Amino acid sequence: MEGYDNLEPTFRQIWETLSKKDCTDKIEKKMNLSYLSWAWAWQVLMENYPNATYQFYENADTGVPYVAMPDGSAEVRCRISIGSCVREMWLPVMDYKNNAVENPSARQVSDTKMRCLVKCLAMFGLGHYIYAGEDLPNADEETKPKKVTKKTEPKEDEAKTILPRTVVDWKINPTKEGAIFFSEGFLEMIKVHDTKENVQSYWVANKEDITFLKKNFEDIHDKLVDDIKTYVESLENKGGKDGQQTTK
Repeated sequence: MEGYDNLEPTFRQIWETLSKKDCTDKIEKKMNLSYLSWAWAWQVLMENYPNATYQFYENADTGVPYVAMPDGSAEVRCRISIGSCVREMWLPVMDYKNNAVENPSARQVSDTKMRCLVKCLAMFGLGHYIYAGEDLPNADEETKPKKVTKKTEPKEDEAKTILPRTVVDWKINPTKEGAIFFSEGFLEMIKVHDTKENVQSYWVANKEDITFLKKNFEDIHDKLVDDIKTYVESLENKGGKDGQQTTK
């Protein structure tokens, strides 16, 4: 079977297989953004890697299927595993104008989850070119004169929704509050992984953010490291695989 010659494909093999798929006639245009059919995308994945799995973030205490932001908006997170190769992606819940919405409905969350699934697949190569330039400001928006309103202060997130999450959340203007929020969210995502090996892979994949955290907020970084070590120890107590120290 194409792309599935062995049970443990590498990231390179997966990329070489999925990035060659022509998605042209499966793309839909909505509000200046391109969307790939999730049903078709999943079909392609199953044809090549039938043992692949996906998982969405869910708050362990409340069961809410998204990460609630301080401003009331929401972000869904998705994880796809192909053998030992794991990718994760996030996406804010948006309205038809692509603005983050507060207190999203079940329908909005459901639609966003499927878009996030497709975007996560793009990290493996499938339709990755669709997202080229999505993190750049819209030239038209930059040149439009802005209306002056009587409102107090514009929400920061409104000006940042087009930037990548890793920049928007805290790195562009690092504060202790933002660092704590990142650390707590990172730990929640760590706990989605059920083996020490997967925890390590997730740590390595986010090394840039971790290094930034350590450089600017060492105390928060050290607490995160301790919390992850505790979690890894709990996995080992449950019979998890032995591996290298995750947080070295």
